[in-house]
Amino acid sequence: MLTERQLLILQVIIDDFIQTAQPVGSRVLSKKESISFSSATIRNVMADLEDLGYLQKTHSSSGRIPSEKGYRFYVDHLVSAEGIPDEVNVMKHVIQDGIFEFEQIVQKSAQVLSDLTNYTSIILGPEVFETKLKQLQIVTLSDHTAVAILITNTGHVEHRSFTIPGEMNASDLEKMVNILNDRLYGVPIIHLHETLNTEIVSLMKMYVNDFERSYDFLKSAFFSEQPVKLYFGGKTNMLMQPEFKDVDKIRSFYSMMEKEDEVANMLKTSTEGINVSIGHENKVDAIKDCSLITATYHLGQDQLGTIALLGPTRMEYRKVITLLHALSNEMTEALYMWYKNNE
Repeated sequence: MLTERQLLILQVIIDDFIQTAQPVGSRVLSKKESISFSSATIRNVMADLEDLGYLQKTHSSSGRIPSEKGYRFYVDHLVSAEGIPDEVNVMKHVIQDGIFEFEQIVQKSAQVLSDLTNYTSIILGPEVFETKLKQLQIVTLSDHTAVAILITNTGHVEHRSFTIPGEMNASDLEKMVNILNDRLYGVPIIHLHETLNTEIVSLMKMYVNDFERSYDFLKSAFFSEQPVKLYFGGKTNMLMQPEFKDVDKIRSFYSMMEKEDEVANMLKTSTEGINVSIGHENKVDAIKDCSLITATYHLGQDQLGTIALLGPTRMEYRKVITLLHALSNEMTEALYMWYKNNE
């Protein structure tokens, strides 16, 4: 374990570097009210912390910056919770007032989180296998174009535009959608395919004239693979960080952010509660220079989602951990109320 003197100087260096993004030298530390040691003592302690791997030099100056090992120690041993910002409590009241549907609640939470931190926020919706079908709709836009809309019990709305073949009968489509809504209501999304191929097919054959054409068309419109449900806030915030002036870093980061399946898989590996991955602890190469902090939230009894913040390793860990913990609790409580009202 580190001595009290080493602990104090390590904490002050990391706190200062998080705020300034500038290497911290003994002269800066000697002016801090919390440090009463001489400059020589401070230099010796900094050298010891560097030898132990908690600090590192960026060049030949006397200033030091935290290493990934230093950040890990800081998060595990030196970070204490702050007071909960008023903005988090505001989210609870907004949700309770019933202003938003589920998707709007989550998107709004992602935006508030990015605004409060100036980092990139990502929220992963609950697992699809727990999500159930609530309604199917086809909205005709013109004689040849329409939108297929799928609505789940969590408020997730998916819509796809498509062209209606000229030889397809609109009344046949309407009949099939009515049958599907009647027989598939409350069926988990993941089981739609197998449920569809039961007595529903026989029923549709009885009432639909051009069954084969309409059936194939509806399957492609409604029942192709469901995309992951990711909600982003502050995607461009990484551009504001001094560590990300390197064009290659930015290109790699944004290329990863466009691959939503990869981002979702990265968040799904998080265990329940608060998790902090720093620098090379992240398995995805594009965020080896970042810290990823995640927290889980619940929707109903069994559905689990993830809230995440991506930022530089020079992240305001104390603030972020406090925010994520508070927001996950607020979302779980408020979404439980929403869920019960929409069962």
